[in-house]
Amino acid sequence: MKRRGRTARLGALVAALVLVGCATPAERVAELAKAHGFERRVLAGAEFEHVVFFNHKPNTNGVLHVYIEGDGTPYLDRWTVAPDPTPRHPVMLPLMALDSAAAVFVGRPCYFGLAREAPCTTIDWTTGRFSERVVASMASVFEQVMAGGGYQRAEIFGHSGGGALAVLLARRLPHVAAVITLGGNLDTDRWCDLHRYSRLEQSMNPARLGALPGAVRQRHFVGEGDDVTPPWLVDAGARAIGAPGAQVLPRVTHTKGWDAHWPAILAGQ
Repeated sequence: MKRRGRTARLGALVAALVLVGCATPAERVAELAKAHGFERRVLAGAEFEHVVFFNHKPNTNGVLHVYIEGDGTPYLDRWTVAPDPTPRHPVMLPLMALDSAAAVFVGRPCYFGLAREAPCTTIDWTTGRFSERVVASMASVFEQVMAGGGYQRAEIFGHSGGGALAVLLARRLPHVAAVITLGGNLDTDRWCDLHRYSRLEQSMNPARLGALPGAVRQRHFVGEGDDVTPPWLVDAGARAIGAPGAQVLPRVTHTKGWDAHWPAILAGQ
């Protein structure tokens, strides 16, 4: 029976991959989430609406796993802002499919098909991608989900720019017990300088806000082949927010190879 169930899920995933070939990025993400059995909802935050995916695993210990995606595609090239920042190949959604605990994927403002919805502007996925209003709106959704599911604690997982948001959220939300980042952009100023980008003037930089509260357990990972947030940058950013540094994983780039390590990372919780 289990084998038949696995075969059915695999067939659904393959079918979804075929169907999304010509779809928009938001439609691709929605189809992949559906293939994994996730429920899609749109929740209102403080200012923005957010696409949220639930895996509906039972709440067995009062702990919720919260997944936050990276920056996606804020620019089409160095000079052209993308009309939709939704990632073409999400990292965190497939990882959530490997998680047996209760988990939720909280979409960033203006992502996953909401870029044209008020009050979104291009600033919200470019220079203001880590602004106060972005973080406050995500925090509002976080609190709604926690209360609605009867959870007492949360562990936040963030990839790339989602790692920056995970740290910023952990700073203000008392329910956060742990933060785990993957190739996290933990010092946005040094990251911009490294790639010769303009600094994110309307954003908060996690590294400039000091150490996280001691009650928040931190684990920061980076791939040995990551040239977007290279190991030295993630390690320095982790130390700036009070962690002992970053763990470098073999055979991992910025976006690939994480699935092989994810069960072990989850087991370390």
